[in-house]
Amino acid sequence: MLKSRFDNYPKGKPFSSILGDFLGRGIFNVDGDLWRFQRTLASAELGSMSVRSFSFRTVSSEVRRRLLPLLNSAARTGQVLDFQDVFRRFAFDNICKISFGLDPGCLQLSLPTPEFAAAFDTASRMSAWRAAATVPAVWKAKRILNLGSERELRRAIRLLDLLAEEVIRQRRKLGFSSSHDLLSRFMSSVDDDRYLRDIVISFMLAGRDTVSSALTSFFMLLSRHPAVPSNICSEIEQVTGSGGGGGGGGAAITSYDQLREMHYMQAALYESMRLYPPVQFNSKFSVDDDILPDGTFVSRGTRVTYHAYAMGRMEELWGTDCGEFRPERWLKNGVFARENPFKYPVFQGGLRVCLGKEMALMEMKTVIASVVQGFEVEMVDRSRPPKFSPGLTASLEGGLPVRVRWRKYKEGSTALQPELRPGPYCQYSYAGIC
Repeated sequence: MLKSRFDNYPKGKPFSSILGDFLGRGIFNVDGDLWRFQRTLASAELGSMSVRSFSFRTVSSEVRRRLLPLLNSAARTGQVLDFQDVFRRFAFDNICKISFGLDPGCLQLSLPTPEFAAAFDTASRMSAWRAAATVPAVWKAKRILNLGSERELRRAIRLLDLLAEEVIRQRRKLGFSSSHDLLSRFMSSVDDDRYLRDIVISFMLAGRDTVSSALTSFFMLLSRHPAVPSNICSEIEQVTGSGGGGGGGGAAITSYDQLREMHYMQAALYESMRLYPPVQFNSKFSVDDDILPDGTFVSRGTRVTYHAYAMGRMEELWGTDCGEFRPERWLKNGVFARENPFKYPVFQGGLRVCLGKEMALMEMKTVIASVVQGFEVEMVDRSRPPKFSPGLTASLEGGLPVRVRWRKYKEGSTALQPELRPGPYCQYSYAGIC
């Protein structure tokens, strides 16, 4: 389905119809030549070392200048933060800077949730309802008549269209011929602004929702397993030679290579995504009759779905302790050991394997290393079981309300707390940065 018979299992016209209004001809909603064209350009950009270095600097700056000062403020005042909202804003800032060369500056909780962020959530939720409909004719009729959920979806998409148009206009105004962000690369090859709109929305969705979903689940699990953040702190000390604290929880991480040496952290992150994958299932449609390896017959036009959430909890794949959060299952002699992507399809596998995988892992590990070093994160209600809202990516219903405290170290001191003052880019900033 993902490799040897890839051509027989495209996204398919039914899927493209469901997401057509939202994602249009973006990479996640097309097959064939359109998909190959976008993937080739994106692969060349995302795979280069210069882009990875730029991405690491961008994410590190966002952590240092915006995220950590925000957490320091919450630690001082006892403010409850919705980590899901925080990570969505953080990830959106990063994807816009890395992919489009623009900075929306969303990570200011003094500001209301931007309209376009709410529009993304609405469009994702309504599109998921389309996919879940047992009779597609119902949502199609509501779309024609502009009723109910389809009216909400249309309003949300209108806002997203305005956002994408502004991103393209700003990029064109600033010039793109000598720029190296992802959008500039596409603008050099594509003249159709509607097509560019679809590309912009697709990469915004991928960069914002998957990263924020994975980070939200990760810190939910860490709050319930306090030994894990302690182990991560110990690993950071070993890799960086730091005595802990790192200037508020982040200054000790100075390079992309240091993140790659943190095997336990990566194991904990992979274990979290095993239990709570950002994309819980994925569907394809068969072009021709086929027989799966287990002997199951698949007739032409059948929707075939693999469920990463369910696969991560199967005893046949992960053993009798499959329901436990145990990072050690990913370590062999202290070194992170990857699993077969078809056993662990969190990043898909085969020809559609996630192009932004390494960049997303870098972004998440930068956040984890910085936050865990400096702060203890406690869920407001640890007894509440996670409940997910409908959407294209996993989203916790009600968010993830937490309190943060400065982490205490062996000597009894807390992580160093930087001076806070208003800055041009963030509500609070390290002195001398903004």
